[in-house]
Amino acid sequence: MTVGTLTKRAVALAGGTLLALSPLTAQAATPTQPEPQPTLAAKGATLVDDTSGNTLFAKDADTVRPIASTAKIMAASVVLDTTGVDLERQVPVQQEYRDYVTQHGSSTADLQTGDKVTVRQLLYATLLPSGADAAYALADTFGTGATSAERTTSFISKMNTKAGELHLSKTKFTSFDGGGSDSSTPTELAELAQHAMTNDTFRAIVKTKEYKGEAPAANGRTRYYTWTNTNQLLGSYDGVIGIKTGTTTPAGDCLVFAATRNGKTLVGTVLNSADRYADAAKLLDYGFGSSTAKSMKLRALPTHAQRD
Repeated sequence: MTVGTLTKRAVALAGGTLLALSPLTAQAATPTQPEPQPTLAAKGATLVDDTSGNTLFAKDADTVRPIASTAKIMAASVVLDTTGVDLERQVPVQQEYRDYVTQHGSSTADLQTGDKVTVRQLLYATLLPSGADAAYALADTFGTGATSAERTTSFISKMNTKAGELHLSKTKFTSFDGGGSDSSTPTELAELAQHAMTNDTFRAIVKTKEYKGEAPAANGRTRYYTWTNTNQLLGSYDGVIGIKTGTTTPAGDCLVFAATRNGKTLVGTVLNSADRYADAAKLLDYGFGSSTAKSMKLRALPTHAQRD
């Protein structure tokens, strides 16, 4: 065999080696494909990175829809944003608060007439069991006017004023508890939630699974209250820190939620969903790059707990 032949064989072998490696080299150089966006049951939804403000997911996110009891996020914000608010101020429970629940078939904190509960307790009672009676008490206390009707109307006006201050132009409130034609968009509801979560008291309340407290009763004895958070995502999906459920026939099942993992906080909304918790978990998985939604088991609510 001549030197020229050997040289040609060496080149051929080298070329073969290169050809054999080239598919592997090309595969390693291929960029990572982005995660596919989740398919949701919700008619409207959004997911936002709380730090950057970037929207990570949107589905009809700027379409106005009924928001049910998620409106109570604004009711709580109006109270907590009140200059010099005294959270330990005692508020006597009026019979009309209970009558309102009966008349509207609303969720309730079962506040007892004549009990004296603090503003802080009313916030827990509004946000955990979604008590319309507690929301009424807050509106009656923080609105202005000579009658309860005037005061609650004033309070609802404050809710709309606050929406304006937050530049939520598509958000409108007609009630203090979400029982009216209250409406917003997934985008604006997430922005409201981000504002509410800047308040330490609000944050502490909405991440609480169960609250136990006591209040002076009308008969001079002590009343003991237990309120369970209606948000079943809390305690079911690792990292969830709130926020609020809402359900009415026009609105369907709604959820405003937030979760933190490894220093990253995500805030989201799902409106009118046939499976709001699964939707929220899918969105959080998408935002965190995790895959825990499929194995999530929802926290069970006690038999006596409110559903909203």
